[in-house]
Amino acid sequence: MHREAAKKSKEAAYGTSQVQYDVVQMLEKEEAERTRRLAKKVQDFREQKQQLKNGRDFSLWDPEQVWKGLPTYLSYNNTYHGPSRLQYFSGEDLDRATHLRMQQRQFTYDLERQQQEQQPAKVDADCANALSDQLRLAMDAQATHLARLEESCRVAMMCAMANANKAQAAAQAGRQRCEHRREQKANLAEIKNQSTSDLLTENPQVAQHRTAPHQVLPYCWKGLTPVQRAAIRKEQEVQRFEKEAQRQAEKALDTEWKSQIMSAAEAVLELEEQERQDYLTSVIYTNQPTAQYHQQFNTSSR
Repeated sequence: MHREAAKKSKEAAYGTSQVQYDVVQMLEKEEAERTRRLAKKVQDFREQKQQLKNGRDFSLWDPEQVWKGLPTYLSYNNTYHGPSRLQYFSGEDLDRATHLRMQQRQFTYDLERQQQEQQPAKVDADCANALSDQLRLAMDAQATHLARLEESCRVAMMCAMANANKAQAAAQAGRQRCEHRREQKANLAEIKNQSTSDLLTENPQVAQHRTAPHQVLPYCWKGLTPVQRAAIRKEQEVQRFEKEAQRQAEKALDTEWKSQIMSAAEAVLELEEQERQDYLTSVIYTNQPTAQYHQQFNTSSR
């Protein structure tokens, strides 16, 4: 039951996200269409109202500028045209009133045409604004509905999660109680086994191996017996005496070796000294002074 509620809440949340995605896609499509219509209107206005011939500086680039600068009336029969025959001066306009009426009519015509052209655009803009308002209202209503649905889903999920947590807590508490009872039972059994087994007794025969008497059971061994400890101490004492005798013998041997080494060294030194004296007397000091040599000194006061 809890799993079905969670599944339904997930499906509702997925449907909510899908609706939101569809609304966003619709808004993006509407914005792209509005941008395209605006760009088309701008291009049409440029093509109709911003032509090259209607520009202020078109007179600088007009190819018929030379012909348009000639007077309005010239007789080709006159061979000489003096200043008195000029019919057009700069700043004068013979048909100014006619031109003003024509400009007024053209201005009125252009204004009416602009109004007629702008009327569909205004209608389209009003329709677009109305549609945008309706879309925003629908989006707000849908968002409100989705928010309520999401809140209900969240409440249902929280209830399902709380129930699942309660069930898990109850199951865990039951497992803990069973584990506690099993542990207590095991502890009581261990205490009983320890109190009734040979593990806590002081009998040394318990640690004796049945098939190998010279071996012991480590988990039952209680230590050495007094007889074993006495035998070990006796053996240690014998080993100590043997070690002391060995040490004394080694010490005497070392002393003997040292005395022999010293005697040999003294003999070598004496032999070297004798050879040195013989060399001095036989090679170096061959002419020994006599008593007559020493008497020739200090024989007068001078």
